[in-house]
Parts: sequence; C-alpha cells; structure tokens
Amino acid sequence: MLETKSALSRRLVIGHRCDGRCRYDPIAKRELVQSCLQPGVSIARKALEHGINANLLRKWINHYQAAARDTQADELVPPLPAFVPVLTPVIKSQTCEAMLSITLVNGVQMTLQAIDLAELSPLLNTLAHLPCSASTRG
Repeated sequence: MLETKSALSRRLVIGHRCDGRCRYDPIAKRELVQSCLQPGVSIARKALEHGINANLLRKWINHYQAAARDTQADELVPPLPAFVPVLTPVIKSQTCEAMLSITLVNGVQMTLQAIDLAELSPLLNTLAHLPCSASTRG
C-alpha cells in the first residue's frame, strides 16, 4: 500500500508554473480525490501523505463532487428548448347582439342596431364621460 501512495505522489506533481505553483496531473488528482471519498479516510492525513495542502485537496474534492452532480443532473433532466411557447387563453366573445337607443341631453338621438356586447361596454363608458355644457341643457 505504501508503494502505491508514493507512486501516486510521484505522479501528482508534473511541473511548476513560472510563479512557483505546482501543476498537477488530472488523472492522479482524480485518483487521490476518489481515495479521499472512501469512508473513514482523513483528508488532512491524505494531504500530508501526498505533500499537498489540505485546503487544496478539499477544493479538488468539492470540484469533483460538483462535476459529478452536474453530469448526473444532465443525464436525468432533458435539455430545455431555447424558446418556450407562450400560451394565451382563448376568450370566446359572446355573439349576442343588442339594439341601443340613446337620447342625449342636447336632444340628439342615436340608435345602434346589431351591436356586439363586447363593444357595448367601451361605448357606454365613452358616452358616460362626455362633458355636458350648460348651454345644451334644455
């Protein structure tokens, strides 16, 4: 068991960057993370055994688990379409027709025949808000 750990430790660091930080082999990182996910394994001990910082190893574990969750979610949930259709309710207008006779204050008479009920409400609102002048009151 000691030989596999030292072999993993030797494979883990593959070089150094110009700022002095280590570059790590992705396959060796994955093996180390998988060994840390075993029950009863101390992450701090594994980090010490392989010569890396425990916080860095914890960061790798979090990335590994997040990637595993993302791939599982992608497999379970089908991708959503780019555009979602918007459904509007269809409102059936009433086809009843009415006849309306109006006599205004100034004596003007108006008769509307075959008026649709949907058009009746706006017409009555408009007529109700017409200004009355004192000169036309009779």
